[in-house]
Amino acid sequence: MSKIYSGITDLDNLKDSLYVGDNVVWEVEAGTAPEAFVLSFLRQSLSEGRKVIYISFNQSPQTILQKIGDADLRGEFVLLDCFTSGKGKNDPVFARFYGSRHDSRVRKVGDPRDIDQFISLLASLEEGTGDGGRYVFDSLTGMQDLWGDEQKTYKFFTYLCPLLYDFGTVAYWILEKDAHSQKFKANLRHITQVVLELYKRKERLWIKALKLDGRPNRQAFKPHTYEIVGDNVLITSIKREPAFDIGRRMRELRMRMGMSQKELAEKVGLTPSFISQMENDQITPSLGSFLQICDALGVSISETLDRKPIEADWIIRKRTIYASPIHEEAGVKGFRIAQNGTMSGTLIVIEPYALCKQTLIPSEGKRLLYVMRGDVAVVVNGRRDTLRPGDSIFLTHESASLIQNEGGDSAEILLLNSR
Repeated sequence: MSKIYSGITDLDNLKDSLYVGDNVVWEVEAGTAPEAFVLSFLRQSLSEGRKVIYISFNQSPQTILQKIGDADLRGEFVLLDCFTSGKGKNDPVFARFYGSRHDSRVRKVGDPRDIDQFISLLASLEEGTGDGGRYVFDSLTGMQDLWGDEQKTYKFFTYLCPLLYDFGTVAYWILEKDAHSQKFKANLRHITQVVLELYKRKERLWIKALKLDGRPNRQAFKPHTYEIVGDNVLITSIKREPAFDIGRRMRELRMRMGMSQKELAEKVGLTPSFISQMENDQITPSLGSFLQICDALGVSISETLDRKPIEADWIIRKRTIYASPIHEEAGVKGFRIAQNGTMSGTLIVIEPYALCKQTLIPSEGKRLLYVMRGDVAVVVNGRRDTLRPGDSIFLTHESASLIQNEGGDSAEILLLNSR
């Protein structure tokens, strides 16, 4: 059975990916950012040319389309809007979305409280989707709030979940776990294929699998911490690493020396096969062989047993950049990329419609601002213009008095400064 990817490498590795027919129920607590998992899944599916049907009970169409932003839309995206006439109560603020410039990808459900009407509209979309479609139901809790009955929500799930499985789709279902009874959640777990829990403890975010049909990896059932870095979700296993992970370390040291397995084997009087098996932790060298290898690599025993990964000193990893912001204000963050003598590099991330104050942009020296993502308005010496991805401005004596994200998705600007 072919694997289907969630858009989050760490998640795929943890639960052994998704498979055709999977219904994935996310039991979430407040403040756990489930939308980061959903958006990664959406973008991955659309980039693969899949049809994605997003059923929204909790958010307006404007909000959802802004979050998706400039995703690779090779696939077809359909938004089934159960919010505007549901929780939105046809408020003019939400209803004006359906004006003259209405987005054709959005279909409004006239009365989402009418379950039969909702199912009928959903069925009409299913007919054109065929096998391989992707679904997101943004809130089982929102369904229950509208329908006023946990049993009705459960009956809908028991009807649709097997149907989506037979269609060969993959579907995400989000529910607020504290808003439902234990019986309701237990019944859902019995029917669905995958159940994942997101929760928060002592300001840390945690993910844990509650059900994984047909997956041999049991590590997913243990709690793992995760964090949201930009558009990425990073999951950290709490499983303890082996105390004596000699093979991986020997391989890193050998590659740093630019030495092949054959060359190392010849230096210590062993076979290339032995070196290969050792580096893959299939065998453990004797103390004598271990000392010979250390000598051939020109390292001490303590350096060999150091658990920290060996990084090339000319590489600046993304995780290192995002770990320590140098500037934070409302909707704006600055991350130092490099600081070397008179040259510095900074990544500026601006949330939609946020303003970047002049204090983040040096007033002296030569400055290059390159827009990597988003549309930003700039004012330089009283002149206003819009920069789009790939555009840049070079400042010498001028000053940028305003930088504002004009909306859509987060904007990212690379600032290079030379004094």
